[in-house]
Amino acid sequence: MKDNQIPKATAKRLPLYYRYLRILNDAGKKKVSSTELSEAVQVDSATIRRDFSYFGELGKRGYGYDVNDLMQFFARTLNDDHMTNVALIGVGNLGSALLKYKFHQSNSIRVSAAFDVNPDIVGRIVDGIPVYPMTDMKEQIAIQQIDIAILTVPAQRSQDVVNELVEAGIKGILNFTPARITASSDILVQNVDLTNELQTLIYFLHSGDTTTFTDEIV
Repeated sequence: MKDNQIPKATAKRLPLYYRYLRILNDAGKKKVSSTELSEAVQVDSATIRRDFSYFGELGKRGYGYDVNDLMQFFARTLNDDHMTNVALIGVGNLGSALLKYKFHQSNSIRVSAAFDVNPDIVGRIVDGIPVYPMTDMKEQIAIQQIDIAILTVPAQRSQDVVNELVEAGIKGILNFTPARITASSDILVQNVDLTNELQTLIYFLHSGDTTTFTDEIV
């Protein structure tokens, strides 16, 4: 990989490329061009070539890309050859829905524990995931070597929970709460605001400028 920093927009597209390459590989496809990738993932071919250029020479002019080689490269780049344990914090309506999602698009993501304060849920197995009391969170994060937490607690509790997660050694947080949480610079935080995304979609729907919206979210 080149030493230059990968743009965030490029990083967000890598799982998309990887997922389609896995589909091609399973279908027995040996090579693919940037034009074919473009049609499949709805990202223009110039953007694909620019994204790939950050990682060096991944293809051959006049040949395209070797599907298996490129798939294996992105597997290593995305750490899909290494299991990452994830904790879900807050087993309410959204949290319960997320527990049902099997993260089938990756072989390397495992939700190994969930945490909640509701005595009716704590101590149960929900969709194959054990639910622990919040008081056990720090201990279980250490024991299970959990690196990432998905946060679905009430907004007013989010920052307090984040502080506990940081103390427990969490390295990344996927924040589904509407609150904008703060953490030290060495903690990666990704915010997923469903209401904001929906309102953005509605704005572009009524503005008629769908090209700007599509370019932003791919």
